[in-house]
Amino acid sequence: MKELTYGRANQLALFTILYNLAEGLVSVWLGVADETLALFGFGVDSFIEVVSAIGVWHMLRRIRANGNETRDEFEQRALRITGTAFYILTAGLVITAGLNLYQGHRPETTLWGIIVSAVSMSFMWFLIHQKTKVGRALNSPAIMADAACSRACLYLSVALMTASIGYELTGIGSLDAIGAMTIAWLTFREGREAFAKAKGMKCSCSCSCGSREAMPD
Repeated sequence: MKELTYGRANQLALFTILYNLAEGLVSVWLGVADETLALFGFGVDSFIEVVSAIGVWHMLRRIRANGNETRDEFEQRALRITGTAFYILTAGLVITAGLNLYQGHRPETTLWGIIVSAVSMSFMWFLIHQKTKVGRALNSPAIMADAACSRACLYLSVALMTASIGYELTGIGSLDAIGAMTIAWLTFREGREAFAKAKGMKCSCSCSCGSREAMPD
């Protein structure tokens, strides 16, 4: 039974990698096409999440083999790369959003932002529930922490949807830039958390790196 549960955890990790790749490609392409900074930033974040998810997948394979949940060098390196990428994305989004506000830029449409965020929210909800279920079954703080990271992605989706719906309803171009800044704030938190994880520290951010459990509301 335990072996089947680890198999399920491995499937969820692989699904997370593939989903984030697809989401990143779609979001970046549509964000560029529609000149939507919030959607573009959301897509870049998804690509960064792929690196993090690969680290989690590697960790699960190692835990399954020897039961040791202490992060190895590969996982720590993946976390440092992830954290650095999140900080770079944060800076890029803040600078570009500031320029867009100054220039009064307006996206072509944010309809795709609504669609992408709705799909993402559905999948993140599924991943939170499933990873929490597996983490509890295996009594694994590492898997529970990964479930909490999916919750952080859910918050990003909510930020994108709010900005996208706001623009479609009002036509106020600054809402896209404000949405991008909100995403920047969330990615900064993710970057800080990634570095804390790499150092073996506990954090109080949306993506728990300790043993705190993450449950869907």
